[in-house]
Amino acid sequence: MAKATVVLSFHEILLHQSDIDLLDGPYWLNDTIISFYFEYLERALFSTASEFLFVSPEVTQCIKMVQTEDIKIFLDPLHINEKKFVFFALNDNNSPDRAGGSHWSLLVYSRPECCFFHLDSSSGSNHNVAWEFASHLITYLSNGSINFVDKECVQQSNGYDCGVHVISNTESLAEYAHKHGQIRSCEVLVKVSPIVKRRHILSVIKSLANTK
Repeated sequence: MAKATVVLSFHEILLHQSDIDLLDGPYWLNDTIISFYFEYLERALFSTASEFLFVSPEVTQCIKMVQTEDIKIFLDPLHINEKKFVFFALNDNNSPDRAGGSHWSLLVYSRPECCFFHLDSSSGSNHNVAWEFASHLITYLSNGSINFVDKECVQQSNGYDCGVHVISNTESLAEYAHKHGQIRSCEVLVKVSPIVKRRHILSVIKSLANTK
């Protein structure tokens, strides 16, 4: 069997051509593409912003499946308690044994506001997933209560662009939080063009690959 072609090695992420092909068309984005862009946000766009933590979908999925007392195994090494804003890409896959799912949404923990903000581009499809995940984290993150807010955002117009919306919303909220130190008042209602964002991600990958 031929080896899959590696197009880009970027810190912890290996992007294969099969991953990149998902950006060029009406396809659901997988864990690897979202992980790459989270890594790109942390290592490039916000490399000097020490207040952020972008948690990969793979780590998020592991946290969903472990007991509360074991969450620290995954988050302590990421120094989460030193971060003000923590971004999680959530999907609705409840299987501990395989990747998958059918919908992505964004959950952000804002330490300054003592609040989880959930942004779902498909009319709250992932509300229960986000609520359960946030509830799972509360004891680890705080000795007190933490609020939970479903934050209004642009809605997708199809069944496959949820990952693009997660990436766009993550970038918008991080930019706002970096300037204002909070995200509650950030309006995330500017229309997202999934086609344009997909092309942008492709151009970022191409530029990084050429640099390598």
